Amino acid sequence: MTPLYFLIIAVVSLSLVSTPLDAVAGETAEPASLWYSAPTTDQSSAQRRPWVIRERDIVLDVQLLQVLKDATARPHPRTTVEFFDTNRHELDITSTVSRFNDTAVLRGSFKPPSRGDFTLVASGNLLVGSLQVGDRFYKTEHAGNGRLKLLEVDPRKMAPE
Repeated sequence: MTPLYFLIIAVVSLSLVSTPLDAVAGETAEPASLWYSAPTTDQSSAQRRPWVIRERDIVLDVQLLQVLKDATARPHPRTTVEFFDTNRHELDITSTVSRFNDTAVLRGSFKPPSRGDFTLVASGNLLVGSLQVGDRFYKTEHAGNGRLKLLEVDPRKMAPE
């Protein structure tokens, strides 16, 4: 073997060893948001439900959702959600159960400093489920025609399901 061969092996080995662990784990410096605020629609005619504290329309990052639905995609990219307080809460997805019909169930908790957990069901480009952060409860629901809503709910006032 020639000295050039050993030099190439040494350079490649050093580049692999010096790669940041975050890059190896698939983590990026800046987490991606799973949803964004959608342009507001006229809600004056919407039926008010007594258990809804506040609500807003949201739009999903469909490409990120497709990655999260894939049970074999590990590690997941860093993902955050934003509720109504402009704070971003990072998801720690501990379980992804994917089905053949483009449906997946995502379960997990929130990374510190947030405390809470979530269960989300993704089907196609829709995402419904419940999230709890601290003592606050949130739901995502399908509002029709592919539109989604984020709701903050008061569980004491909710009708039994």
